[in-house]
Amino acid sequence: MFDPTTLVGFHTWLSLIAIVAGFPVAAGLLRGHTKPGWTGVFLSTAFATSATGFGLPAPGLLPSHIVGAISLVLIVVAGFALYARLLEGAWRRIYAIAAVLAFYLLLFVLVAQLFLKVPALHALAPTGSELPFAVAQGLLFLVFAWLTWQAAIRFVRVPRFAG
Repeated sequence: MFDPTTLVGFHTWLSLIAIVAGFPVAAGLLRGHTKPGWTGVFLSTAFATSATGFGLPAPGLLPSHIVGAISLVLIVVAGFALYARLLEGAWRRIYAIAAVLAFYLLLFVLVAQLFLKVPALHALAPTGSELPFAVAQGLLFLVFAWLTWQAAIRFVRVPRFAG
């Protein structure tokens, strides 16, 4: 699973790098500024994660493909807002919302994968429709609903590269 020479391993490593980079990016948004180095790593690895997910073997269209497509759209919008529109006007808020939602989707998939791959969690929710899985995803959703709202408010108030 973690062998970077396989597509699954490469995809997994990209996901983990994007998740790690997402934390300082989100923290910066809450402080009203970007973290240029972390942001570049986050957007590029998050994009590559979603893109490589479509190359993984699958019997047909799966929920993971839908999440990946939504993630790609969010990342492209965030990148456009940041690099093409330079966070001017409404693009500042659009960037904050798109970046945080893209980070949420990475963590949403991480939680789902943990329940699939970690034996203790899998025993609690073998089909993914049990209460422990719903509680974990529900708590993640609530945290990110608050985080998205706060980032949209706080990131608009402060100049772009304030520190």
